[in-house]
Amino acid sequence: MGLITVRGLVKNYESNGITVRAIRGIDLAIGRGEFSAIAGPSGSGKTTLLNIIGGLDRPTEGRVSVSGTDLGTLSPRELSELRLRRIGFIFQAYNLIPVLTALENVEYVLLLQGVDREERTRRSMAILREVGLEAEAHRVPGKLSGGQQQRVAVGRAIVSEPDIILADEPTANLDQKTGAALLDLMHELNHRRKTTFIFSTHDSMVMERAERLIYLVDGSVDSDRTRGAAHFTRKKPAAAKKRK
Repeated sequence: MGLITVRGLVKNYESNGITVRAIRGIDLAIGRGEFSAIAGPSGSGKTTLLNIIGGLDRPTEGRVSVSGTDLGTLSPRELSELRLRRIGFIFQAYNLIPVLTALENVEYVLLLQGVDREERTRRSMAILREVGLEAEAHRVPGKLSGGQQQRVAVGRAIVSEPDIILADEPTANLDQKTGAALLDLMHELNHRRKTTFIFSTHDSMVMERAERLIYLVDGSVDSDRTRGAAHFTRKKPAAAKKRK
């Protein structure tokens, strides 16, 4: 059994009286320490799948388990506690708290976990050092570049040492050079900490660097390829180009 097990997953939405099938019977097992990408065209179900794995959404049918715990058996409060303790999230729009500094944003998860102030600060500064932002610790998000904000988001996701980090289109708002540097950082953290990273993406750069690529079409798994870490190389991108 993998760290994450998905069996017979179905997710339907109702829109104007019409049933839309976003996920159509997916089976997956994702192991500890994987660096995987869920890819596919717009509307293929990749973000929906990521949200269900993270307990942010519930399936219509099927089950998802994390370390043997069936998410469908958990109450909303228990799901919230599992997300707080076991899963880190990185969002396309960063989702930082604008009035808090970089340090305070990273600390926030530890604050919710009840970690004392001295320990919070020590661990959060260590993480900011690790992601190359120690000098920006006391700046608010509005004073940071997009790439720096996403590094703060990565720091916030990993500071509590979760088993799993779910990253929804983490490079979508970054230029190519900044996105490549962020992927290098996340791969290094994955390799050193053995944290499982799962991306949802349509970015070819993420797909090329993923050690496992799960490709969805119309809510079903079209292909599932594992390539291992050996193919991952730090590629020097072409001239930076702003993504729309």
